[in-house]
Amino acid sequence: MRLGSVLSEALRNIGSGVSRAFAMFLAVLLSGTLLGGYEAMTVIDLESQAVQRINAYADVNAIVGGTVDGTACDRLSDAGDGMTGTLAGAMRAGKQVVPLATPGKDISSYDVTPGMIRLIAGNAKADVSGVWVPRDVAKDFGLAVGSALQTREGTTRVAGVFDWPNDGRDTRFAYAFIVPVSASASTFDECWVKQWPVDGQTENLLYVTLVAGSGSSNAGVTQVNKGFDAHYDARASYVNRSTRWMPWVGLAIGVLVGVFGVRRRRLEYAGALHSGQSKGAQLLGIGVETGVWAGLATFASCALLLAYAVRMSRSDWAAVLAAAVRTPLAVFAGVMVASLFAGLLIRESQLFRFFKKR
Repeated sequence: MRLGSVLSEALRNIGSGVSRAFAMFLAVLLSGTLLGGYEAMTVIDLESQAVQRINAYADVNAIVGGTVDGTACDRLSDAGDGMTGTLAGAMRAGKQVVPLATPGKDISSYDVTPGMIRLIAGNAKADVSGVWVPRDVAKDFGLAVGSALQTREGTTRVAGVFDWPNDGRDTRFAYAFIVPVSASASTFDECWVKQWPVDGQTENLLYVTLVAGSGSSNAGVTQVNKGFDAHYDARASYVNRSTRWMPWVGLAIGVLVGVFGVRRRRLEYAGALHSGQSKGAQLLGIGVETGVWAGLATFASCALLLAYAVRMSRSDWAAVLAAAVRTPLAVFAGVMVASLFAGLLIRESQLFRFFKKR
């Protein structure tokens, strides 16, 4: 048979309903979408956990109980390999600030290095030319970025406003004035490091910021937010997720669908061989028919998963999609391979046996 004849016959089989293309299309679409969607939901849940931890400072560590070199602490942001995405800064208790608007009320302040401002602002280019205030202080005193704050000590410019929710993190910054000072201005009480992904060397690096001979033997590393598990491993959670087997499940389902689609028509295929159709032409026809309904179903499944990933992902929708589409692609691969293999096993000599069992 010529190529054009094989293709036209395959398309007629699809159009006339001989191949049950719509039913097979639905089987591939539903299996790929449901299994891939389950994988996408799992990855998005893991992604949400990671985002929640990052936003809550769950993986911010601080060294306390010693004397910290502010310059060394700020330099942790530029440390060597493994410290990508790191922000670090030092802090110490400052003097009480009395706003002129509330002369009977004093508010705590903390002197911090520029690195700490970048840490709490989450921005490497944060303005350090003035004080920073948490959202609650800004609301109570009517402050905004660029506002002038009148205190007993004089006028201070507000360089920034930051969020510091009550989610288990250290509450000292929840209602205080954060005053940037030079990293080399004397010493500090604590050094904080915010890092993602977390590096196992962070704790060791924090000890490097201590000033030798200044009671550093009592220093220790602690979490800034103790409301979360300190031993969280994002990579291990992803690698060991329960849905990592979904592509294999999809492959098995694809094999079943492919074998079923050919075996239900084995009498037809054996008869075609008896009528003179070559095996190569027959396999090409099976491949074309299967490729049309399975390919369209896989494309539709991937499109649905793309829409879901873009809509629901809180961080990296491409990573969610990359994990999810493996399943519909595995279903497609299983269907194609199983269809061709099942077709290859059909022989002309089986015609009368198939006829008797019809």
